[in-house]
Amino acid sequence: MFLTRSEYDRGRQHLFRPRGRLFQVDDLLQATSIEKIYEIDRHLGCAVSGLTPDARTIIEHARVEAQSHQFTFNEAIKVESVTQAVCDLALRFGEGAHGQEAIMSRPFGVALLIAGVDEKGPQLYHADPSGTFVQWDAKAIGAGSEGAQTELQAEYHKSLSLVEAETLALKILKQVMEEKLNAVNVEVAAVTTAKGFHIYSEDQVKAIMERL
Repeated sequence: MFLTRSEYDRGRQHLFRPRGRLFQVDDLLQATSIEKIYEIDRHLGCAVSGLTPDARTIIEHARVEAQSHQFTFNEAIKVESVTQAVCDLALRFGEGAHGQEAIMSRPFGVALLIAGVDEKGPQLYHADPSGTFVQWDAKAIGAGSEGAQTELQAEYHKSLSLVEAETLALKILKQVMEEKLNAVNVEVAAVTTAKGFHIYSEDQVKAIMERL
């Protein structure tokens, strides 16, 4: 667990499943009022846990990096490269470029899960507020993440199909959430080679829940 609502974000669980797949629970009463899953590029998505303004600053930086790379090199940015870019930004708090005002006077208060696909295949990175990042096959952040991570380590295997990954992710979220899991307080997104980044509709989420 990295940040709770008492420290910014209590009550939300975020799971990235293997092979570049992302799953998140946001247990707000109005689930669409605050974004917690973001698209960075067509092949990249990010789940966040922490201060929403900080998350938006980082996501905007990641999007600019992705667009700049596409314009300059006529190719999609690599998953690790965009992760490195946002971590470099996190390390720059208190600094200003060329005499400009510093972007942040304090460290960012947000943890990230960045998932995407490139020529290396599906990839997943966890970036913490200190600006360090680690690659994972499956990773949970947010409230309840310790228990969720234990379950992921016990049940994850690289041969999981997308359907199996969807079912496992929501099963684990159901176990660790304080509130009852439903199609309103869970948000599911995936990054796949075929479709790129996409967020599931409420009906698609309900279909997964019916398999639990």
